[in-house]
Amino acid sequence: MDPEQLTLEGVPAPRARRRPRAATAAVAQTLPVARVCVDLPPAHLDRTFEYLVPATMSDDAVPGTRVKVRFGGQDADGYVLERVATADHDGALVPLRRLVSPEPVLTPQVARLARAVADRWAGTLADVLRLAVPPRHARVEAEAQATEPALVPPPSPDATAWADYRGGSAFVQHVRGGGAPRAVWTALPGEVDERWPAAVAQAAAAAVLGGRGALVVLPDGRDVDRVLDALAAADVPRWSPGVRGGAVRLTAEEGPAARYRAFLAAVRGHADVVVGTRAAAFAPVHDLGLAVCWDDGDPLHAEPRAPYPHVREVLALRSDLEGAALLVGGHARTVEAQALVASGWARDVSADRARVRARTPRVQALTSTELAREGAAAAARLPTPAWRTIRDRLADGPVLVQVPRAGYLPAVACGRCRASARCTACHGPLGLHRADGSPTCAWCGRMATDWRCDECGASALRSVRVGSERTAEELGRAFPGVPVVVSGARAASGVVAQVPDRPALVVATPGAEPVAPAGYAAAVLLDAAVSTAGSALGVLPDAVRRWLTAAALVRPVGEGGVVLLVGDAEPRASQALVRWDPAGLAERELDERAVLGLPPSVRMASVTGTREAVTAVVQRVRAAPLPAPLDVLGPVPVAGAERGAFEPDVRTLLRVPRSAGAALATAVAASLGVRSARREGGTVRVQLDPSDLG
Repeated sequence: MDPEQLTLEGVPAPRARRRPRAATAAVAQTLPVARVCVDLPPAHLDRTFEYLVPATMSDDAVPGTRVKVRFGGQDADGYVLERVATADHDGALVPLRRLVSPEPVLTPQVARLARAVADRWAGTLADVLRLAVPPRHARVEAEAQATEPALVPPPSPDATAWADYRGGSAFVQHVRGGGAPRAVWTALPGEVDERWPAAVAQAAAAAVLGGRGALVVLPDGRDVDRVLDALAAADVPRWSPGVRGGAVRLTAEEGPAARYRAFLAAVRGHADVVVGTRAAAFAPVHDLGLAVCWDDGDPLHAEPRAPYPHVREVLALRSDLEGAALLVGGHARTVEAQALVASGWARDVSADRARVRARTPRVQALTSTELAREGAAAAARLPTPAWRTIRDRLADGPVLVQVPRAGYLPAVACGRCRASARCTACHGPLGLHRADGSPTCAWCGRMATDWRCDECGASALRSVRVGSERTAEELGRAFPGVPVVVSGARAASGVVAQVPDRPALVVATPGAEPVAPAGYAAAVLLDAAVSTAGSALGVLPDAVRRWLTAAALVRPVGEGGVVLLVGDAEPRASQALVRWDPAGLAERELDERAVLGLPPSVRMASVTGTREAVTAVVQRVRAAPLPAPLDVLGPVPVAGAERGAFEPDVRTLLRVPRSAGAALATAVAASLGVRSARREGGTVRVQLDPSDLG
């Protein structure tokens, strides 16, 4: 039989497929093979690919540069990871398509860190590099550079901000001497030169004095500016083009050009200190000597994009890989940070009880038991003792009022039967944006102009949850003539950075509290029961962290500073605040989690998606050889994530001892690779070490 395929009359013969031809252009004489990380989403393509280096690119296609390569019939972006003399691939290699830029933006240290992060969180190297390296800005890259940048004088050796902490001065000395100590630090409030930004700046300056670089990662831009100001006071000025040394601001909010300029200052070694937000954890600091994570419990430190790494853990990996010191600090203590201390991996740096009492305000919890003698007034949202404290302390300066919820009335109910007010379209909760407005659904955004209760038919509404806007309105009526400032992401004035030292009522949501230069005269923390309600993992340490963040802005007890916690909060949380003992709460919480088999005592993976897809991923992980038993919890339906009436998303939790955590991540990544290669249907979202197990 003729080996050629038969064709039908009138139908054109199929076109012969073009075979890739071997490169005919001249190839680099030295190290002619480039190993490239290609930016490809499929998990089964998470590996390096080899390409020939054309002779015309030999000098510029160095490790760390961006390139265009041919893959699957189309151009793809990539990074040159290394150049080698011979290829591991047996077939013919194709040449690099184009050199995007001769600027090496991916250092070997960051490439190794990115690979470690991908392996720990069952992700891909390409996903992590999208987090680590900002998009190129050609104009900024082409800006003229000074051939010999001006040198910044060495910073001040001052470390007085650490004198009140046991082990604090020794930590700074080890950093200055080139050591790699690791510490978990519980910061105290104090005067401007004693507050946490000054301590962070002095630790970073110690690394610079020792001839190394420093990296400081903070939750938001306001904290970044505070640390940069403190660094300037420690003789580490802000970096500017044409200068060698100083501190550079690396945040996404700066805009593409400014962000890329700051990134280049770091990668070129022109800045000694990088101060930034979440993505700055991957900043290419030369000869990293110190990495700092401030307020590691802030949710902004958790990356919302795959593979969902946390800043604290990324910096801990950097500490190991690059031999750098690590400082995890905050006014509170997370359970995860306490686990680092309990394991002996890090040391505790905190003040003794006498100094804690001297530097902190007086804290009182106003529970229903405490207020019983007030009679009917005890049920008020702002009970009489709190009202009296605000009135008295306003004479000495601003008073902070922290409200756990933003908005006006985030949730309302029927005024007659008190049934929850629900949207008639999607059954979501209704709320009010202003006093004279119509109820609006929090889920679909529809207005319920003619709402009536499904239970009793009444149309009147009553508040269930009160937000910061309504609180400010009520306080304005209670204290006429006193200025009221509202700070929050959803407030009309946005997040306020600082308020002056004069009488005013400052209403803020957690994390949006402005700084008062001389400290607040008092703080009132409202709706304490709301903050500790729920069964989410870590609800108590999270509540204490939010309270302490606000309380730390208040003057010490010797200057009349007072903090009132209003509401029936969970007793362990309220007592941790009253005693100012976040480490004790974190230690007890860690012990409980060890008994219950919860993170961080174990490692867990959350697999969420359609039932068939989740089942397939989990079955392959079950079949993988793991060094310890695997617990499979679920699948269970995911509340509020329905795709249809009969197909809700499900979640399965996979649990192993910490010693088997790396093997679990490898097995999950392998299962996702098989899913990708087979193009299995459905949707799956996998997260290692999830913060929410609900």
